[in-house]
Amino acid sequence: MDNENESREKLIICAKKEFMEKGFEKASLRAICSAAGLTTGAIYFFFKDKNGLFGAVVDEPLQRIITAIEQHFSEDMETDIADFQHTSGDHDEFAEMMISALYADRDAMLILLEKSSGSRYEGIIDRFVEMIEKHNMALANYYLAAFPDKCVNEYMLHWFSHVQINAFVHLLTHVEDKESAVKAIKPVMDMLVETWLKYVIE
Repeated sequence: MDNENESREKLIICAKKEFMEKGFEKASLRAICSAAGLTTGAIYFFFKDKNGLFGAVVDEPLQRIITAIEQHFSEDMETDIADFQHTSGDHDEFAEMMISALYADRDAMLILLEKSSGSRYEGIIDRFVEMIEKHNMALANYYLAAFPDKCVNEYMLHWFSHVQINAFVHLLTHVEDKESAVKAIKPVMDMLVETWLKYVIE
């Protein structure tokens, strides 16, 4: 690793610790640079500003989550809805994919979800909900094409989108290890699918 890459990585490691302890707003760029053994000018050279440094900590784990969500809904849209029968465990693969994405760097995800106030990532959970709701509506319309006698309960769909996100957020903030998280989320996924079929689509 050359000197520039080494310096950049030192800043990210020290920033991660500072953001975890103090959050974005109260984190000190001077303290981060001091811990990394660098001048504050290094922040502006590598990351432009504090938001850029925060992004260097959280962007990669954030993209893993977005990719997992988009892949899941893309696969659901390819399912033959007319023949769909829910059985326990049929969303285990998605659950494990999400848990793997969340726990690949749990600290960075916790920083993103709980320590981003004041940054350009503030309100990230609401943005997740908006993304999920958009996918859920597309999936609901796909479902209705096979069952024209049914309709979408839009309030329930919106509420359901919040619940989907909060299920994983609660898990991440309360369960420390990946294996326990995988075990805990599977019955939740079964409940969510049943809720979708019973209350979102009427």
